[in-house]
Amino acid sequence: MTNRSLGVRRVALLAGPVAMLGLVAGCGSGDDDSAAPATGATTVSASVTATEGTSSAPSGVPTDAVSNSLTPSAPHSPVSGTRCHTSELSASVGRNNPGAGQENFPVVLTNRSSRTCTLYGFPGTAFVDASGKQLGPDPQRSTTEPEMVKLAPGRSAWAGLSFANPEVSGADTATPAALVVTPPDEEDPLKVAWKSGEVPVSGNESSVRLIPFSPGTGA
Repeated sequence: MTNRSLGVRRVALLAGPVAMLGLVAGCGSGDDDSAAPATGATTVSASVTATEGTSSAPSGVPTDAVSNSLTPSAPHSPVSGTRCHTSELSASVGRNNPGAGQENFPVVLTNRSSRTCTLYGFPGTAFVDASGKQLGPDPQRSTTEPEMVKLAPGRSAWAGLSFANPEVSGADTATPAALVVTPPDEEDPLKVAWKSGEVPVSGNESSVRLIPFSPGTGA
């Protein structure tokens, strides 16, 4: 296991509908809000607008994750010009919804801007200690096909973060100071204090896994 500093900005990647829903090959072009939607990609599932009262509980840990959560490997969001920017969002981690030896947390992004924007795919996530060093490997992404989530002002979307309970799996653990969250196709991260105890960082069943964004808070 290699701990590395997160002083350098980390890129959160958009998932495409390829075998692990890999993400963007670069970030620069998505910053132009006048850019036309990308074409020629495999059809994306229908847009879903996040409205008040819409939520979905974490649905368990993906078992077929194969793609590194911070490694670019696929095209930008189909409508990159409307995407939510880090400066327009706030981040939080919802209440644990444990089950079958798994710990399941919703990672929530809320639109605090005055415009409607979109999220597509997965957040970049990493547990860090008080000095900012990453604890454990990058989370893995499930092969669940992402959906375009429209966030009206004040609305939220959540991505599921899950791992095996270390007491069950026997994995080596550490207690993070924070979870760093980078919105899809953005470079600037958000940091959320981690208050849920130890997480697996190495050894048996140490993988942390992600499922893509859905509308609501995951509560």
